[in-house]
Amino acid sequence: MIFDTANAHTFVEAFRFIEHHPGFLATKAVEQLELAGAALGLALLVALPIGIALGHLHRASGVAIGASIVGRALPSLVLIGVFLTALGIGFVNNMVALAVLATGPVLTNAYLAVERVDRDVVEAARGMGMSGRQLLRRVELPLATPLIFTGIRIAAVTVVATAPIAAVAGGGGLGDVIVNQASYRLAGVIGASLLVMALSALVWLALVAAEIAVTPRALRTNVVQVVEPREGAL
Repeated sequence: MIFDTANAHTFVEAFRFIEHHPGFLATKAVEQLELAGAALGLALLVALPIGIALGHLHRASGVAIGASIVGRALPSLVLIGVFLTALGIGFVNNMVALAVLATGPVLTNAYLAVERVDRDVVEAARGMGMSGRQLLRRVELPLATPLIFTGIRIAAVTVVATAPIAAVAGGGGLGDVIVNQASYRLAGVIGASLLVMALSALVWLALVAAEIAVTPRALRTNVVQVVEPREGAL
């Protein structure tokens, strides 16, 4: 009973910390979103075209699926430490490290989304005289949109939730509060952690809304879904 009361008191103090420091926490939240957005943008710039191209060509499935496995296996703190020696402390180091984490789900889902488009539909489009580029733009990409966005959502939430670790290498954001219990006490640590959870949920919902907006109406029933690599796909 004493333990439960102590836990309840800690959470009450965490919400009071949020209430008493709205401007400071909002600034830290924006810093974290800027870092996560830059990392996700870099991952999309590199991984999305590669995944789509490989899926369209039906080649290198091992590369696509392996990217997801490697991305999930590498600890975030190790990546930050590795890039620390080359890029130093600060925004760029953390952005690149987080982008590596985001690359796996983006590349894998983009590949699987395009590669798994119904072959009968593709052949019918070819029979109508479509070129490879027209086929990709007008048939494969519209049908692949839900699964592509699934990868983007997974990557985005992973990056936002992992970004606080970047505080150990000058990444800023809510992680500055979470790793500094001596200054902000346990209430601050828990309060900032709750805000990280809230940010992750908001990013997820925002991307679901964006996906619904760009997905063809006939495919919208399959918007929220997760693709896992098939067993034995390698």
